[in-house]
Amino acid sequence: MKTNSTRRKFIKQLGGTSLLLAAGPFKSLASETSENRAMPFSPRISPNDKIRVATIGLGIMGNVDTDSALKVPGVELVAACDLYNGRLARAKEKYGNNIFTTRDYREILNRKDIDAVIIATADLWHARIAIDAMNAGKAVYCEKPVVQKISDGLPVIAAQKKTGKPMQVGSQRVSSIVYRKAKELYKTGEIGQLNCVEASFDRQDALGAWEYTMPTDGSPTTVDWDRYIEGMAKMPWDPKKFFWWRNYKDFGTGVAGDLFVHLLSGIHLITDSIGPKVIFASGQLCYWKDGRDVPDIMTGIMQYPETKEHPAFQLMLRVNFVSGQGEKGVTRFVGNEGVIEMLDNGFTITHSLMSKAPGIGGWDAFDTYPKAMQEELMKEYNKKYTADQQKRPVKPPINYTAPENYDEHLEHFKNFFDGVRDNKPLVEGPEFAFRAAAPTLACNDSYFQKKIINWDPLNMKVV
Repeated sequence: MKTNSTRRKFIKQLGGTSLLLAAGPFKSLASETSENRAMPFSPRISPNDKIRVATIGLGIMGNVDTDSALKVPGVELVAACDLYNGRLARAKEKYGNNIFTTRDYREILNRKDIDAVIIATADLWHARIAIDAMNAGKAVYCEKPVVQKISDGLPVIAAQKKTGKPMQVGSQRVSSIVYRKAKELYKTGEIGQLNCVEASFDRQDALGAWEYTMPTDGSPTTVDWDRYIEGMAKMPWDPKKFFWWRNYKDFGTGVAGDLFVHLLSGIHLITDSIGPKVIFASGQLCYWKDGRDVPDIMTGIMQYPETKEHPAFQLMLRVNFVSGQGEKGVTRFVGNEGVIEMLDNGFTITHSLMSKAPGIGGWDAFDTYPKAMQEELMKEYNKKYTADQQKRPVKPPINYTAPENYDEHLEHFKNFFDGVRDNKPLVEGPEFAFRAAAPTLACNDSYFQKKIINWDPLNMKVV
């Protein structure tokens, strides 16, 4: 980890706010940092600077993504695509009758008045549409996990490099001021040397377990089922496999592709890691036995090798869809001198430092020896170590909270549209996204195949 001189340099760079770090809570620093890092809206957008977008897939995230995109000045929604008629009707209600709607995403890509597309379909369509869109000259914002199968990752990366079109993947914590502030403190050695990361998402309700409200008119007439299963073996219409697609491995990626990938994206951001080398997962279908063929509880264990960016560390992941502690998520970075605990809108850092002296007495063999020997041992111990060396150093905690109304999802879109308009660097291109997604998809392979997966993080392939 960084030396003390590097840490002092970082503190000095913070200028007048440096004392806040030493004092513990630094809420005022949160406000100042957000002002510095937030990408300002342009006060005037000329017609030539407008970005015309289309959304492909108008489910929950399609609507959330579109709403965030339209908060960015100069962004205009001109078209929408979905395989269910009801969502196309809702799009016109919500975004205006003038938008073009279709069931065929290729009609979107053929339009010359569309600069960028938002891809928020079921996972099995992500890679296909993203590659087609970039080849058609469109910038792409694609929901995580960017691919359904590991084998699709390198072709997506190759398509982006070949076309040069901006591509952002939707794991929005990569744009979070909270994670970036935690990264700054981690890099200065605030928790010592990292050795372990624990990360989890817990839920306890039907909606959180993907049992979404069904429409009243779902049928092969209102849904383009044949297009949905294009390229797959023929199968009869099944409303669950369309509206609850996350529950099925043929269409989604389970808890790993939905939630593990968010956890890994944040972990890789903070550590600058490119991924683990060994992956193992275990799980079960415990409670939500509604026809799904993916587990509702999964744990993953990954081994990260030492690199020039970080020491070797162990990673433990968990998702539990029937957790008695309710909906809760946390990521802990455990070092040899402290812990960073990432929470919903902030983080805490607590410290536990060892004394220079190893300790004597207490839960120790010391008391099992004859009294005269104890006295001799204690005398030698006090001679070797001073009183200060026998004490544990004390370091105050740090608490950080994001500014009120801060929206990392909006920041993610602002970064994307800055890339589209001005060719500015994107925070989550397909390579970063795939390095986070592939190990989570390997958790599914490990679970279903009942084996350890060996991963080459540099070349991004299964060994």
